[in-house]
Amino acid sequence: MHDHNFKGRIGFFGPSGTFTEEAASLIGDDLIAFDSILDILEAVEKGEVNVGVVPIENSIEGPVGVTLDLLVHDFDLKIKKEIIIPISHNLLINPDADIDDVQLVYSHIQALSQCRKFTEGLGVVVNSTPSTSAAAEMIKGKKNSAAIGTKRAAKIYGLKIAASNIQDYENNVTRFVVIDKTDHERTGKDKTSIVFSILEEKPGGLYEILEVFAKNKINLTKIESRPSKEKLGSYIFFVDFEGHRTDKLIGNILNIIRIKLEYIKILGSYPTEGED
Repeated sequence: MHDHNFKGRIGFFGPSGTFTEEAASLIGDDLIAFDSILDILEAVEKGEVNVGVVPIENSIEGPVGVTLDLLVHDFDLKIKKEIIIPISHNLLINPDADIDDVQLVYSHIQALSQCRKFTEGLGVVVNSTPSTSAAAEMIKGKKNSAAIGTKRAAKIYGLKIAASNIQDYENNVTRFVVIDKTDHERTGKDKTSIVFSILEEKPGGLYEILEVFAKNKINLTKIESRPSKEKLGSYIFFVDFEGHRTDKLIGNILNIIRIKLEYIKILGSYPTEGED
C-alpha cells in the first residue's frame, strides 16, 4: 500500500530509469535525481527536499553499505517508510535490432550477476556500467549491444524489450527507505531499525543483547554487521525488529540494552511493508 499522493519534493539516488526512481515514483510525482546518497541526505537535512529515497538492502544500483554508514556516522535523520519492490530484469535492445544480433551486454555489475544464466545462454560478452540506466543510454544506436535494465529505462531511452524477467531467481526484492527528519507515528504494524556496537572486552556481548529480544518474544527481521570505522575488528550491528519505539515493551527493551551497549542509535520506526 503506497500513498501516491505524497505532496513535496522527493530526492532519489539517480539517474532516471533506475530501480530507485521506480521506488520513489510509488510515493509521489515531484522527483529530483541526485548523484550520490550523501547528496540526498544533505538535501533532506537542509530542507531542499522533503524526503529522500535510497536503497538499503540487496540493491542493484550500488553499495548499500554507504546508506548505512552515513546514517550512523554523519547524519541525524530517520527512516520514515520502507518501499519493497520486486526486481525484474529485462534485456533492452535497439528498435531495429533482433535478439540474435546481440554480442555485447552492458549493465550494473549486480544486475549482470543476477542474470548470469541468461547471458551465458546467449553466449555474449558482458561489461559492467555505473548503473542500469547508464547501460541503456550507452547502447543507443548500437545494433550488436544490449542492456539489462528496467522497463522504465526502455521508455526513457527509446529501446525495446527483447526478453523480460531474465533474472536467475524469481523472488528477488530490493528494499528502499524514505529518509526524513522524523520517523513515522505508530500504526500498530510497525518495525524499528537500530544500530549499536557492543563493549569489546565482553565475550558473548551480541548474544546477551539478542537474548533480551528473544525473552520478550520480539521477532528480529534482520541482523547485519559492518566493520565500524574506528578500528579493525570492531563491528557495528544493524538490527530490524517488529514493533514501534513508542510501544511500552519496545521502550523497556531499548532501556535494558542501552546499559549494556557502548553505542546505540535508533534509525526510526515505520510501517511494515508486505513482501508478498
